[in-house]
Amino acid sequence: MNTALIVDDSAVIRKVARRILETVNLKVSDAEDGETALALCNQTMPDVILLDWMMPKMDGYEFLTALRATPGGAHPKVLFCTTENDVGAIARALHGGADEYIMKPFDREILMTKLEQVGLPRERRAA
Repeated sequence: MNTALIVDDSAVIRKVARRILETVNLKVSDAEDGETALALCNQTMPDVILLDWMMPKMDGYEFLTALRATPGGAHPKVLFCTTENDVGAIARALHGGADEYIMKPFDREILMTKLEQVGLPRERRAA
């Protein structure tokens, strides 16, 4: 079973994303900030990370930089999930190692499309 990590300081976003990701048979864990997420990744590297930009302690970009420098940190597909619509910020995230981005608010269809774009096979989806 593939694994996913949701990194967002909003409990609501984590809950909504978890429900969506579990429908595609992903084993989901979550963290409310980048520091906690990095510690989780050091224990078990997930296959997919849904990553918020603005968080306390360590923001999404700092987390992404640290993740990609970690052994095995190149493996996860990282989807930045943000309200930030500045093209420069999105380009910075993609240049920094993100695989894709999702604008908040998002729905199941948007998230499924982005997961497919980064390589989650359609056949893994639950009915």
